[in-house]
Amino acid sequence: MNETSVPFWRDERVLQWIAQIVFLVAVIFFLWYLYHNMITALAQRGLLPSFHFLSLTAGFDIGEHLISYSRNSTYGRAFIVGILNTLEVSALGIVFATILGVIIGVMRLSTNWLINKIASIYIEIIRNVPLLVLLVFWYTGVFLQFPRLKEAKILAGPTIISNRGVAMPWGKPTATWHAYLYVLLLGLILAAIVWWRLTLIGKRTGRMPLVTVWSTLTFLGVALVGWFAITLFMHQAPLALDTPEIKGLRTVGGLELTPEFMALFSGLVFYTAAFIAEVVRAGIQSVSKGQIEAARALGLNGFQTLRLVVFPQALRVIVPPMTSQYLNLTKNSSLAVFIGFPDLYSVAGTIHNQTGRAVEVTTLMMAVYLSFSLLTSVFMNWYNKKIRLVER
Repeated sequence: MNETSVPFWRDERVLQWIAQIVFLVAVIFFLWYLYHNMITALAQRGLLPSFHFLSLTAGFDIGEHLISYSRNSTYGRAFIVGILNTLEVSALGIVFATILGVIIGVMRLSTNWLINKIASIYIEIIRNVPLLVLLVFWYTGVFLQFPRLKEAKILAGPTIISNRGVAMPWGKPTATWHAYLYVLLLGLILAAIVWWRLTLIGKRTGRMPLVTVWSTLTFLGVALVGWFAITLFMHQAPLALDTPEIKGLRTVGGLELTPEFMALFSGLVFYTAAFIAEVVRAGIQSVSKGQIEAARALGLNGFQTLRLVVFPQALRVIVPPMTSQYLNLTKNSSLAVFIGFPDLYSVAGTIHNQTGRAVEVTTLMMAVYLSFSLLTSVFMNWYNKKIRLVER
């Protein structure tokens, strides 16, 4: 007996497709309505979307910039300055917050009562203080309380500490710097080769060597040899020491870290490290005690157990939530506007106030923050898959 076919209006697969199509059409219509309403309102005010304003003269100063900038530069260049400032503080913040968070997380699991309590108090206090309050505290309560420039503390180096910031000696590129960049590139290539070879050896023997340590030493060794070789044969070092000095009401020379940058950097690092510490603690505790006992039975000490047994297994638990913390740190950098650091949000706000191009400026900000987040997610997802493949 032939089975009768189910009518399409009772077929669950057909109904699911119809529901999805109807939902998609509704979303498209809603977005079109919002877009049409926005364009109509802007047209009535003579402000149709256009990015030509990026080529106009900005006419405002930016206190901190990694590339050359003046008030005669364009809005586009000002926007790039804001992007680079955000990228700088976010990248440095991620590195140092990870280091501090891992240390605090391991301390949290220490059997030493004092170390354990110090880590616990740090985590509980920092996690329950709003980040904005923490940033304002670092800015007004710490860095602005340094002595005035006329009474600045001058340490060895010299390093000048005042409420204008911290100025320290720094390398200034010379005529041989471009040649030295090729040496650094060679060092990176050799370090990558060492990393690859040691990883293969570790997979083959089951005893993973200190891959990071030896790769870093390879790069530093090439950089050191190249430095002396260039200095010897070209009669000039790649970098010349540039020392700061006080001139009038400011410092010149060297590297100057402003109170705004230090407050933002310190706040982001200490705040995010508290959350990373809990992520690390949870990851370590996810490893069964049997693994640790087996490692000790094999004669591994505490550091070897942590490096060779605990952390490789804990990473699969640590990496996903760690990605969220990195994204939060990058987005939280927008709070810099409250302490006067010229990050992307601050610079974009100034551009918006001067040009009135709210839609265009907001769209650019959203695109930049989205790009930062997607790139971070892609890298962390790649690393997470890499860790899983190593475990298999």
